[in-house]
Amino acid sequence: MKRDTLKMSYLVHKSAKSGYKTGECYALNALGTFFRNISHYDDAITMHTRALRLARELEDVEMEVLSLNMLGVVYRRMDAIRSALDYHKEALDLAETQSPPSLEIERSIAVSQNSMGNIYLALKQYDLALEQFQKSLKIETRLDNRLGLAINNHNIGYAKEKQGLIDEALQYYQQSLVYNNEINSDIGRVICFNSIGKIYIVQEDYEAALPIINQALEKALKVNDQYYIASSYLNLGLIQLRKNNLEAAKTSLEKALTISEEYNLKTSKIEAYNYLSELFEKTGDLETALAYYKDHIKLEETVSNERNLQYVNDLIIKYESEKKNNQIKELASENEIVKLKLAQNRRTLILSLLGGVLIAIILFVLYRQRQLRNEKRIITLEQEMLRNQMNPHFIFNSLNSIKLYIINNEKENAVYYLNKFSKLIRKILVASTEKEISLEDELETMALYMNIENIRFSNEIEYQVDVAPEINSSIIKVPSLILQPFLENAIWHGLSTKPNNKKIHLSIERKDLNHVSISITDNGIGRDASQKIKNDKKLKRQSVGIDITKARLENFSKSFNDDYGLEIIDLYEDGRPSGTTVVLKIPTKN
Repeated sequence: MKRDTLKMSYLVHKSAKSGYKTGECYALNALGTFFRNISHYDDAITMHTRALRLARELEDVEMEVLSLNMLGVVYRRMDAIRSALDYHKEALDLAETQSPPSLEIERSIAVSQNSMGNIYLALKQYDLALEQFQKSLKIETRLDNRLGLAINNHNIGYAKEKQGLIDEALQYYQQSLVYNNEINSDIGRVICFNSIGKIYIVQEDYEAALPIINQALEKALKVNDQYYIASSYLNLGLIQLRKNNLEAAKTSLEKALTISEEYNLKTSKIEAYNYLSELFEKTGDLETALAYYKDHIKLEETVSNERNLQYVNDLIIKYESEKKNNQIKELASENEIVKLKLAQNRRTLILSLLGGVLIAIILFVLYRQRQLRNEKRIITLEQEMLRNQMNPHFIFNSLNSIKLYIINNEKENAVYYLNKFSKLIRKILVASTEKEISLEDELETMALYMNIENIRFSNEIEYQVDVAPEINSSIIKVPSLILQPFLENAIWHGLSTKPNNKKIHLSIERKDLNHVSISITDNGIGRDASQKIKNDKKLKRQSVGIDITKARLENFSKSFNDDYGLEIIDLYEDGRPSGTTVVLKIPTKN
């Protein structure tokens, strides 16, 4: 190992001395990979960072993408999910700018996709992980890259194993082993031996598992990769534990724990604590068993929370960045409006000083034309400002609700609603850039919005959408996010104070040739009761959402021969308020 390190260090030195920076960059990445494989992660990061800096100096995109991917792999091995995600995403974004991609760029894209899949595995997003692995496998198959085929087959097997598809997982592991044998990769064999052995352990076939795990340990010690040495000792200790060979199991598991603590391998430590707890429970030493179990639970929760909180923080940071950009645009719009109004006043002053009836008339006509153009531009800018203010209106409040699942350690709910929330963010960001969208897209966005808002009501609100058969929602255009204020009012003014049986019904039908009618009905407390509650509050906050919506509908309707219609109907049952219906008539083109 020392001789290999000296050889690669000499290559780095020689390349730097001769001014051959491309060779130096390549050698630095090779040395970083070597350090990673022997679990010297700090040294690996130093080498890959130097390589990245050189690649950027050379403006060598291929080497820059490679260096970014290598840094991502190191951080992923260290369980630093956020940093790994950042580097792989940056590598993938940069690689996809190259058209047509070179052979090296295609390989780097495959590596990025594979690594993104591994990050999804760490977050227990197995379907998303499989999607990335399949994309990477497709590229590696086309390039006939045996190493890439070995890696992706193994990763697909791991995802299948986590989904409980044991037989499918074993097939992928065995196919990966075939590729690793073809390229004579000892580290690849170690990985496959451990995974295949783990399947046999799950199947309780310990006689089949023992020799293959022993092979894995022998080869792991040979290549001196501490990560897989720890994994091999863990699997060997688990076999011995299951066969009640407790002394041997204790020795193996303590070796795995020592390595894991020395190299800060958190995942391996979690497994070691768990198995040692089971071992001491079998020996009757319940106090030690409980101590290891507590260590296992504490570290597992820490790692899980770190991963999930980092995932949420990435979304929040992205949202805050978008919010700041909107504020900058808003300030720029205000500045432009002031400039336009100053220019408008200046022209008025000049016109007032000019004499002559004929000249005055001509100048007035020209002035009036320019004034109308400026007023139109002012209106457009003001609408853009309103849109920028509305986009974040209901998004940021929802983040707090999702955070509660993280804080309460409700992992499945957190992941489920994070997926819904990410789709909602994409929809809103797309809709906010467009003046109008299809009714079908608007309904999909509102379904996501209701799903997220319903979190704060323990999913008590029953939301139903009925579209008449004659309506083709994919071709009908409506202003983007036009239904959100009405749904928000239905939730917060109609249903929020109602104890149970909360319903919102959205129906769409065509009552005449020139309009589509959208009705939003809630079975809430009614407008009078809602107003009384609002008046009783000490702190009052005026909502302008409906007024802005009316202004947007008015502007939207200017492109049609018919105007929009808006009617709010109070519902009564046996003389008592039983809800509210909002009927929105939007003009359409026949």
